[in-house]
Amino acid sequence: MKKLIIILSLISICFADQYTFLVKKYDKEIELEAKIIANIANSTTKGNIKLFIPKISELEKKIYSKYLEVVDSCDKSNFVFIKNKINKPETCNLTNKVFFTNNYRKLLNKDMYIGAFFWSKSRPNIVFIKNRLDKKEITLPNSYSQFIEDF
Repeated sequence: MKKLIIILSLISICFADQYTFLVKKYDKEIELEAKIIANIANSTTKGNIKLFIPKISELEKKIYSKYLEVVDSCDKSNFVFIKNKINKPETCNLTNKVFFTNNYRKLLNKDMYIGAFFWSKSRPNIVFIKNRLDKKEITLPNSYSQFIEDF
């Protein structure tokens, strides 16, 4: 009986990988992030959204392209999401573009960003800077009023 249980256990361990969820945790986080960024981009940018993310991975590009048109250069975009420790691309013109980041400190230190979306304690956080929104003449829907900070 012990041998049968051991054999069944070994077989189930070998095939266990096939029965786990097909979407990994990382994919779910990117999916949620993409949905939130798409909603923000649609609220802050007029017309067809052309998203540029510097050094985007193929997985991120695949997921983001479900919700927005992802372009390969900053010049072709009208919404730029700067992630991680990447700075603004050198050839990127600041006019007629909305810049967003995932770094709260970067948001506070650089005036080009109107807001930030970042994870804190495994929860998503959104922050907009009121005077930067006014400067770009962006009016957000009332659903975003709780995320606007006045510095």
